[in-house]
Amino acid sequence: MSTLEETDALANLEERIQRAVQLVAKLRKEKEAAESAAAEARAESARLAEELKTLHSERKQVRSRIEKLLSQIDQLSAS
Repeated sequence: MSTLEETDALANLEERIQRAVQLVAKLRKEKEAAESAAAEARAESARLAEELKTLHSERKQVRSRIEKLLSQIDQLSAS
């Protein structure tokens, strides 16, 4: 191989390595962004699960109160 060919091969290798380094840096940033988004989604999911639990509890209380009121109405109409 001539000196010119070796220089071209070395320059080509250098360029490929630089592109690989840039790609790795880009992928690391994307990974960090994805991990951050996943953490936010998990937090939102936990918040929504807690809200759902609260709503179910409130619904149960309302149902109980309505059943009690209906029972009282039935007692009035039976009298």
